[in-house]
Amino acid sequence: MRGRGGARGNRTPSTPWSRLKPVELDPLEAMGLPSKGDTRLLDFKTQERYYTKIVERYMTFCSDAGERDELLRRFASLDLSSNPTDENILTRSTTNVTPPDLNSPSMSPAIIPNNTKGLSDVLSALRKLREGIVASKRVDEFAIQVYLFCIRLSVLVKHPESYHPAILHLLRRIQPLHSMTSVEMSEVVGYLVLDTACRRNNLADAFTIRYKYQLRDAKIDAVLDAISHDNYIEFNRLKKRVDGHKVKLLEYAEEGMRKHLLKCFGRAYLSVDLNFLEICADSKWASLTTEDGVGWELDGGKVVIRKVKAR
Repeated sequence: MRGRGGARGNRTPSTPWSRLKPVELDPLEAMGLPSKGDTRLLDFKTQERYYTKIVERYMTFCSDAGERDELLRRFASLDLSSNPTDENILTRSTTNVTPPDLNSPSMSPAIIPNNTKGLSDVLSALRKLREGIVASKRVDEFAIQVYLFCIRLSVLVKHPESYHPAILHLLRRIQPLHSMTSVEMSEVVGYLVLDTACRRNNLADAFTIRYKYQLRDAKIDAVLDAISHDNYIEFNRLKKRVDGHKVKLLEYAEEGMRKHLLKCFGRAYLSVDLNFLEICADSKWASLTTEDGVGWELDGGKVVIRKVKAR
């Protein structure tokens, strides 16, 4: 007997009951962290296929940006939360892709907008891939290429939680068993030296690392000399001569050195020409007052630093 509104007997309806579309998973997000129990990235072939997808996503991100200035803005606007990597917990492929050389001034990070989600997905996927490489104890050209790509990209977005442990693992675990080229070795050690001196503010360790790995780089030597002598003018001149990756590392020390320069002006001068001050500080007067907290008085083209008290 036919029920109310139902099908006759055991017949199934001609159309499926569910109108939900199948879920399309992002191939980068589909993989889980090996440290959380996902073992798929322990397979070498899976690692290589996953890296290809990461590179494709990164190239799409760069293509979508279009103009160089827009790409710079997207890199600068990415602000990642500090998530510790699992490099220490877990104790070059044929596609040689290098992030672009972005020699640009410092820009303040902002909240992640939608147009940088592709980049944040790439960085998250690289972390998963690095964990897979560490857990599988892979030491070959592919491992070196993945780590170099991760380091370069993380330096550009100023995310030390990604590039610092990657540099240490590359130098301490991979390099002794499978050597990088001399150019790659110099590049990675240079990043570590600058990060130690500028972000960690530890010049002693920076000089120790330079000596340990026998780094020979005249520009890095000059930067260390400028930081040692608190010479902001020379530091800023060198900042315009190094590549975009090193510029990002130098930016960590820029604010502190500029404030030291301003303190020297405050102790040495009663007044100074505005143009001279802006050239030395590499900053406009409005920025000096709002961002650096300069409280001096502007009198036409002169900056009055201190007034002589009448006797």
